[in-house]
Amino acid sequence: MCSIMGYCGPVAQDLFIKGFETTKSRGPDDTRIVDTGKGLLGFHRLSIMGLTPSGMQPFELDGSYVVCNGELYGFEKTREELKAKGYTFQSDSDCEILLPLYREYGTEMFALLDAEFACIIFDGKTGGYIAARDPIGIRPLYYGYDPEGVIIFASEAKNLVPLTKEIRPFPPGHYYKDGEFHCYCDITAVDEVCMDDRETICAQIREKLTAGVKKRLVADAKVGFLLSGGLDSSLVCAIAAKESDAPIETFAIGMEKDAIDLKYARQVAEFIGSHHTEVFMTPEDVLAALEDVIHLLGTFDITTIRASMGMYLVCKAIHEQTDIRVLLTGEISDELFGYKYTDFAPSAEAFQAEAVKRIHELHMYDVLRADRCISVNSLEARVPFGDLDFVKYVMAIDPEKKLNRYGKGKYLLRHAFEGQNILPEEILWREKAAFSDAVGHSMVDDLKEFAEKQYSDEEYEQRRQKYEHAQPFTKESLLYREIFEKYYPGQAQMITDFWMPNKEWEGCDVNDPSARVLSNYGESGK
Repeated sequence: MCSIMGYCGPVAQDLFIKGFETTKSRGPDDTRIVDTGKGLLGFHRLSIMGLTPSGMQPFELDGSYVVCNGELYGFEKTREELKAKGYTFQSDSDCEILLPLYREYGTEMFALLDAEFACIIFDGKTGGYIAARDPIGIRPLYYGYDPEGVIIFASEAKNLVPLTKEIRPFPPGHYYKDGEFHCYCDITAVDEVCMDDRETICAQIREKLTAGVKKRLVADAKVGFLLSGGLDSSLVCAIAAKESDAPIETFAIGMEKDAIDLKYARQVAEFIGSHHTEVFMTPEDVLAALEDVIHLLGTFDITTIRASMGMYLVCKAIHEQTDIRVLLTGEISDELFGYKYTDFAPSAEAFQAEAVKRIHELHMYDVLRADRCISVNSLEARVPFGDLDFVKYVMAIDPEKKLNRYGKGKYLLRHAFEGQNILPEEILWREKAAFSDAVGHSMVDDLKEFAEKQYSDEEYEQRRQKYEHAQPFTKESLLYREIFEKYYPGQAQMITDFWMPNKEWEGCDVNDPSARVLSNYGESGK
């Protein structure tokens, strides 16, 4: 994971550095800032592909420059095609192909990429800047304007706090050019609904997810895996173990006294033969990390913060105790195949509309969590369920087949790997448990209890009224909002709202985002 920043006009370098240094942990290996003649481009490097100094960015081609935080899958083939056209390359970095691609295809290049990326290009011929972000927003990018109206791009909101009054997330699947944002890919758009039979669909799911995992195993740095013991991370780990020559390294975390997931993660690790590490956390660990986690996340959202506590602490342990640099995770499956609350969807159309909404917002919630918890610990996140080919296919499946008509959520995903001997049947058919609950129900209870002690009922009611956008509705949400405002004053509009079940659906009008409050939670907490 790297950090990029572009100030697209005149700026004092010390002011630029002040903002840029706040994300040094994203790229601790090297830093370089170049003056384009019309602004500054900065790059903090975490060496993953092309580990030699020649892979350091910004890359330059005839007066044009690029900085990119990304992984471009299958870049080797593209590089050979570019070599045939006369381009030469100095490194083994995937991102070195971007400027030749831009020269050949202009902004049409972004739709050609199979990638998780955010990039900023300075066009030496026009003197203008172009920026772009992958269709899901797996790699972060924000923007704002300085007092003179100059646009600034950066990997994280914290880069921009000293420089702009209003910070905005760069829209996924868009590129910026000449003062305007253009959509080059809406990953949720369905050109033709897939009406294949169930077995054909499941075979495609299995094939495409396997391909998504395989391509994410390619790295010049060491790769590890987060394993919660739930369906999604277990599938990623199981596929990777099957595709790897040596045992993979897996990591799980839980509360010392009541972790639900640890026993399941251990069962998966034994089945797939991974080198498995368990990390334990205490209530004291959680409360001590709370403010740091909200600062690194740049959000006030309850679900995101709760789920980040375990993820941050396990990644911190991986950073401190191993030489792993890349982590594969199980995010994005829920948005595609359904949560516990989508069992209450009143129709197939409503289910599909909810999936579209959630995928459009992913970059503010689960994807944000994975990126920040991992990158702040100088690691890189890779998300196989976010593979573009996989996402496009699943979104196109007839939503009637994705509804929970089977008495088990995510049936298509489970059935796709049934009979493959890739996971224990108990894991393949295990009920969904939210990560923030599954690390131990006591963790969420401890956070709520701590928040209750911070305010009297009168103080709570008075202080929450200060906020119009996404107004806090519990003492826990008020606590998180006040910590958020300490580091990102007046920037709450970066997050659309609280991640909550769809309150318009019967059975989903709840005041807590935990699936524990839903009537269908059932066996999930066991």
